[in-house]
Amino acid sequence: MDCYFCKHNIQEIDFKNTAMLRSFISGLGKIKPRKKTGTCAKHQRKITTAIKRARHLGLLSHIAKQ
Repeated sequence: MDCYFCKHNIQEIDFKNTAMLRSFISGLGKIKPRKKTGTCAKHQRKITTAIKRARHLGLLSHIAKQ
């Protein structure tokens, strides 16, 4: 499985792009692991940092919405 970000030559992952970040969050509000998302280690770390920043600023919720 190839990394989506490596394949499309995306270097930076923006924390303000919440629509893209939501695809990396499970239904329970947890960050999906690399095995599920298919990203490489470098981009998984960037995704995690971006999600945490968005949560801190209130752009994403910390818990899943029912």
